[in-house]
Amino acid sequence: METSELLKKVRRIELKTRSMSSQVFSGEYHSAFKGRGMTFSEVREYQPGDEVRTIDWNVTARLNHPYVKVFQEERELTAMILVDMSASGAFGTHAQMKRELLTEVCAVLSFSAIQNNDKAGVCFFSDSVERFIAPRKGRPHILRIIRELVEMQPLGKGTNLETALDYCTNALKQRCILFVLSDFMAPDAERMLRMANRRHDVVCINIFDRREQELPDAGIIQIEDPETGTLQWVDTSNARVRQEYARQARMHRLRIDNMFKRCGVDATHIATGDDYVKILSALFHSREKRAIKR
Repeated sequence: METSELLKKVRRIELKTRSMSSQVFSGEYHSAFKGRGMTFSEVREYQPGDEVRTIDWNVTARLNHPYVKVFQEERELTAMILVDMSASGAFGTHAQMKRELLTEVCAVLSFSAIQNNDKAGVCFFSDSVERFIAPRKGRPHILRIIRELVEMQPLGKGTNLETALDYCTNALKQRCILFVLSDFMAPDAERMLRMANRRHDVVCINIFDRREQELPDAGIIQIEDPETGTLQWVDTSNARVRQEYARQARMHRLRIDNMFKRCGVDATHIATGDDYVKILSALFHSREKRAIKR
């Protein structure tokens, strides 16, 4: 891609996603994700009503009088976004490719973070970690992320979510919001997803195309698995073939939904052509309501 063409595409994505982020997500992002942790502020003398578990026993022993630790709510967050760059992203039958949808959702989340004075970073992965961009603040940093999304040519074609989760869990020392953008057409990663959610606040966003859920009646066609290169002839005019295909697609959705529930992570599904602003807003709003109840 020519440099001028690349810059124009990055600019178009910026204009579209930044406006969406500022109009829809600012307040909901803040209330849904802020204040997820506490940092030590100071010690002060114990007062009636203070929780016993906050007593600083070292200071209490030294001064022979009870003192408690005082904590402040963390006001700055880090949003880390894992982006699936496997070959299955190069598919789409409605308005856009899955890869294009991934790019826009990643940009919206990144702009949401920096508009709230938080850091944003990205980890691109396929069957290995392709690139890790450490979390930082500022518009130039987000534009770099978008540029990488647009022009990256991954070395791998497959999907290894477990490796990406393991890498980020080890690389990020402080608790963060860990968004996982993928079609989850990958080997089981439940063990690592569960471990990542213990250390971070994991949110999974399943990106898909509706043609992956049902076959059209188009006669005998040849299909290819983009991640393995396997070719197969399929008679789509056969109703039983279409029904079995749809059944397998439903089973895939059920498997990943159950995995999300078992791991205790928030999740949503976005199809190519969907109003993802509305879907993400609903996700953030549900988190906001839970935070208020707590």
